[in-house]
Amino acid sequence: MFQVASYPTPFSTLPQQRQHCSSVQLPATLARPRYSEVSASAIEAVSPELAGVPPDYIRRNLRSEAPQMLAGISALAPSHLPTILSKSHLPGVLSVPIRSPSRAFPTHVLAISSSKIPSEHCMVFPIHALVLASHCAHLPAIPPAHSQAGQSLVKLPVLPFALPSPQAFGIIHNFMYTHRLEPVFRSLLPVPTGFFQSISHETVLDTLDAMGTCMQLSAYLCSQEQGDLQKLTTHAVHVKELWQDMIALGIYSTDLWDAVDLAWRIVIGALTIAARNAN
Repeated sequence: MFQVASYPTPFSTLPQQRQHCSSVQLPATLARPRYSEVSASAIEAVSPELAGVPPDYIRRNLRSEAPQMLAGISALAPSHLPTILSKSHLPGVLSVPIRSPSRAFPTHVLAISSSKIPSEHCMVFPIHALVLASHCAHLPAIPPAHSQAGQSLVKLPVLPFALPSPQAFGIIHNFMYTHRLEPVFRSLLPVPTGFFQSISHETVLDTLDAMGTCMQLSAYLCSQEQGDLQKLTTHAVHVKELWQDMIALGIYSTDLWDAVDLAWRIVIGALTIAARNAN
């Protein structure tokens, strides 16, 4: 199995300033790892024609190709593409029928299990190898894709991965293609509908700099969960799991990191409000 390293420091003992919420002790901020660029050899292995091309240039150009790649994923027959596989009986290749033509079918399937909780199940994610290699610095070698031209089905090599949270990878999977921050926030916590209408990296940075806006978002989250500390702590866990997966995979996208920082600040603020009201 491809075991992607988890963050080495236990979450509960990070050497950060801490906020105390009921019996739960959480860091005020989530530490970021030192930046590391993705492997040029990993990109070359999956797309030899891109040898020597700067990774940032590749990532920018992939954004324009994302609609075609997502259409390629949607073109696979869903009834033949499992969402869960048995960890102990993983096939080497999945053969999936095509329900519509596409110029950009996925090249592989990730079978992701939890590196923290023993389980016999893996979550399945179709992926384009170049998307993965251009965004993740901590990857093992990716085996070659199968030829797909002129076939009525695609053969997708299955890559077993272990990550802290298979569920949180779903957020990362979507972001690597779309680079949209709205789905990230929707997956992590409730925020006012109006906040989604213009959310961008600039919006996130402006909100991080605006203490009053952060407090309003924290108050909104607290009210949505009726001040329930357990529910609010669950939101903190979801943000933490995304953070752990990003570190494990070596994802250094600044806009995603800033979004995680904002989500964490909102949750910590909501927990602080709820804890104060409970006393």
